[in-house]
Amino acid sequence: MGSVRPAAWRRGAVVAALMLAAFTFNTAENLPVGLLSLMAADLGVSLGAVGALVTGYGLTVAVVSLPAAHVTGSVPRRFLLAGLLGLLAVASWVSALDAVSYGPLLAARVVTALAQAAFWVVMGPVAVGLFPPGRRGRVMGLLSVGGSLATVLGVPAGTWLGGHGGWRAPFVVLGVLALVSLVLIAVLLPTSRPQENHAAYGTAPDRRRFLVVVATTALSVTGMFAGFTYVAALLEDVSGFDEDAVSGVLFAFGVAALAGVTLTGPLLDRFPRATLTVPVATQATALLGLYAAGSSRVAAVGLLMLLGASVAPVFMATQSQVLRVAPGRTETALAANSAAFNVGVAAGALLGAGLLPVVGVRGTFLAGGLLTVGALAVLAWPEPRVSAAVAEPR
Repeated sequence: MGSVRPAAWRRGAVVAALMLAAFTFNTAENLPVGLLSLMAADLGVSLGAVGALVTGYGLTVAVVSLPAAHVTGSVPRRFLLAGLLGLLAVASWVSALDAVSYGPLLAARVVTALAQAAFWVVMGPVAVGLFPPGRRGRVMGLLSVGGSLATVLGVPAGTWLGGHGGWRAPFVVLGVLALVSLVLIAVLLPTSRPQENHAAYGTAPDRRRFLVVVATTALSVTGMFAGFTYVAALLEDVSGFDEDAVSGVLFAFGVAALAGVTLTGPLLDRFPRATLTVPVATQATALLGLYAAGSSRVAAVGLLMLLGASVAPVFMATQSQVLRVAPGRTETALAANSAAFNVGVAAGALLGAGLLPVVGVRGTFLAGGLLTVGALAVLAWPEPRVSAAVAEPR
């Protein structure tokens, strides 16, 4: 952002706009989950076809993240972010048109996913670059709060609005929110070359640590979604909750996730390793606990809240560490971590689907817990020892 840092109010407004954009993108990604039956009935397609609007979205983000980092590497971030939010707004409004059938809706989802892939690559470096390097973790924490609010507020609110005003109505609102973010960023974010931002490169480049963090992301997310994809079945078939109660339990999960990122964010700069290791450990505990004690309603609720308070901080902490240890441009490193996350979502869901008929729904949580233990083992892998002859030049 050049040698002169913008005024505090301006920096705060840009971060708020990026938080709103993260909230809007995350809500857009997952909204069809809450509108599944309404969309299927109106569009005349199966529930699986509507589910593909979410699965295909995540896979698109996974595949496109790294190429997006390379293609957009030299574009001024003010113009790039404004363009991406413009795509989000237009795609949302196209989705809301009465005449749109499943095919054009799928195309609009692909456009939104392409925009989101590039947005996640640049959002972090843009935001942290507005502040001193020592505040990187706290800024990433704020952005994570914006994204987490989509689970707690965005998707439930969109589901309610869709039930009362038709499934297309929430997409109109998402387009408006994207436009608000676009205007704020276009007006307030300074124009500069990406390389001029101090967040363009890691503060402590370390290729080995970077690979450890990305591997942790892939393993922990695969473990999470191997079980969590089928959490409704666990709560109904194993814990004995009815359908209405399941919604309440999942809301508690979302509140715990929001609390987790809110409490962990301010600690990222002071305790970078602990803020990743602790939530990975508690995620493993929660998944294994749901396998062992999921038949107890009290235990199931408590363990799901522990899971929510763990999984959101895990990704936030990996993103924060990537900003520190990136061996090259941070945007490329963040793209690799984002790709690992989205591959983990798809791989976890597929793994769970394969295990479900063999080991039952509880077994998917056991598999997820063991994979997360694997992530913990990767984090604990000892640093290579450097011989004295190499470490001390003559």
